[in-house]
Amino acid sequence: MSEDRIRADYRIIAELVAKNTSVLDLGCGDGGLLSYLADTRGVRARGIELNDEAVLSCVKRGLSVSQQDIDAGLSEYGDASFDYVILNQCMQQVKLPHTAIGEAVRVGRQAIIGFPNFAHISSRWQLGVLGRAPVTPSLPYQWYNTPNRHFLGISDFKRYCEANGYLIEQERYLNDEKRVRFMPGLLAQTGIFVIHRRK
Repeated sequence: MSEDRIRADYRIIAELVAKNTSVLDLGCGDGGLLSYLADTRGVRARGIELNDEAVLSCVKRGLSVSQQDIDAGLSEYGDASFDYVILNQCMQQVKLPHTAIGEAVRVGRQAIIGFPNFAHISSRWQLGVLGRAPVTPSLPYQWYNTPNRHFLGISDFKRYCEANGYLIEQERYLNDEKRVRFMPGLLAQTGIFVIHRRK
C-alpha cells in the first residue's frame, strides 16, 4: 500500500515506535496498524481484539491476535512484557479507561494512547451554538449509534496523566491529515501521546 494511503495517525505512531521492538495493540481492529508497524518498523506484533470479524481480518493478515475484552485486564501478561502497548482510537469506547490505561502502562515500557478530541472547535460549535451532539470526521457517529462512552478533550487527558502519576514523554496532534502545533486543545481532532509511569 502506498504511503499516502496510510492513515495519518498510523504514520505518526510508526514514527514514535523504535525499529525491531515488541508491540501489543489493544483494540487492534482489523490489524491495519499492527500490519503497518510490522512492515515498516520490523516490530514483533501482537494484538487484542473483541470483534469476531476484526479478529478474522487480523488472522488473514498473518497477525498474532487474541480475542478478549481489554476491560477485563491483561493479567496473562507480566510487567514490561512489551516495549510498547498501543491504545489507539478505542480508549473512549472501553467501559473502564482507567483500567485499560493502567494495564497498558504496566505491560508496556511505554504506552501510546491516541483518541479523538471531543473539545475540538467544530464539536464546541455544534454543541454550544447549534445545540446538537457533535459529528466530525474524527467522531463520525450520531448520538444514537456511537460506540463512544467517554467524552474527553486533550486537556482532560493531560490532567488525568498528572493526577495518576503518568509522564507524557511525547505528544502529537492531528486535524484530518495535517499536524497541529498551535492551540491543539481547540484545533486538533486527534491527540496521540507516549506515556509511562513516573519513576
